[in-house]
Amino acid sequence: MATRLMLMPASFKALCRAVLIMLLILAAAASDAEGTGTISPGHLHLEGQGVERLNIQGVVEADVLRPVLEAFHRRYPGITLDYRDASRGEPQPFTAIPSDVDLLMSSAMAQQYRLANAGLAQPLGEGVINPAWPQDARWRDELIGLTQEPLVMVYRRELADRAQPPTDHASLLALLNHHRDALTGRVVTYDPARSPTGFMAVAQDVARSTEAWTLFEAMGQADTQLVDSTAAMLQGLIEGRYLIGYNLIGSYARRAVQHHPELVMQAPDDYALALQRLALIPGTAPHPSTARRFLAFITSNEGQAVMTSLTPLGSPLAVHDATGGEASLEPIRLTPGLLALIDPLKRQALLHRWQTIFNSDRHFVSHTVEGEVE
Repeated sequence: MATRLMLMPASFKALCRAVLIMLLILAAAASDAEGTGTISPGHLHLEGQGVERLNIQGVVEADVLRPVLEAFHRRYPGITLDYRDASRGEPQPFTAIPSDVDLLMSSAMAQQYRLANAGLAQPLGEGVINPAWPQDARWRDELIGLTQEPLVMVYRRELADRAQPPTDHASLLALLNHHRDALTGRVVTYDPARSPTGFMAVAQDVARSTEAWTLFEAMGQADTQLVDSTAAMLQGLIEGRYLIGYNLIGSYARRAVQHHPELVMQAPDDYALALQRLALIPGTAPHPSTARRFLAFITSNEGQAVMTSLTPLGSPLAVHDATGGEASLEPIRLTPGLLALIDPLKRQALLHRWQTIFNSDRHFVSHTVEGEVE
């Protein structure tokens, strides 16, 4: 099945279902007593009954994360919670953390790692994180991966009328080589020069596969279009401008294919890179105790039940079924190797080779898309 990505352990899935049912019942019973809340695409405010506050800045649409935020607010109704989507408005330097932010969440893994490595994060706290949380989703006691989101391919069903849709990187390469005329100008992927997520994806592909540059050269020969976000790729696929997209963030793609049956999502069977949405508590956080309470909640079984059932965001607690496509999932690791993604010389060398293939000024397509910019 093209959309399968991850499986939870059976016991964990059963527990999640039970907890989720309990949460929904409690939510209905408590709706009259709950504090007032307001939401816009880039902001969610939940008024608390006490004096405690929690300010979260993330890079995901507020409506996507809303079920988790509201569940936390039901658990701790005394806390006034503000969530801001940093993907909207003017871009901020990665080294500039607003002084009012208690918890910083982002899929820009290299930048988050750099902030923590530079001493700009404070300890998460002993006993805060669920002890079952995977060690490869944590770095020291300062950085934690809260999600696991595969990078996937998405294609329009009409592609099958022309050729066999790809299931892995090798079949994508064969498709581009054998059906170049039909696909010219109708393939889309990230421009790594304009997107941190796109650059990370290209760099990780190159590190993972000796055939990566061969695939990129085939994309260039097919006049692949370059955009700066998964949202822009999905919009073009929905509108029929593109037939296939490469390296889209799976959480956004999953939501799109649920509403657009003309689209199919495919996690590559050979390997599917998975980014982690990393969180840290800035050293300047005014309310670190409430940030720790949120991390304890979101990594708990209760928080995971909400996140995996009511949002498209995957969980690091997922396990791989060795008999299915989930076995191909390869999370991008929290290691010093991430710093290579922002090393100026290495970045320049990779982009130079990429731009030699793509002549990016000609291929880049600028589309203003309301919503995510990842």
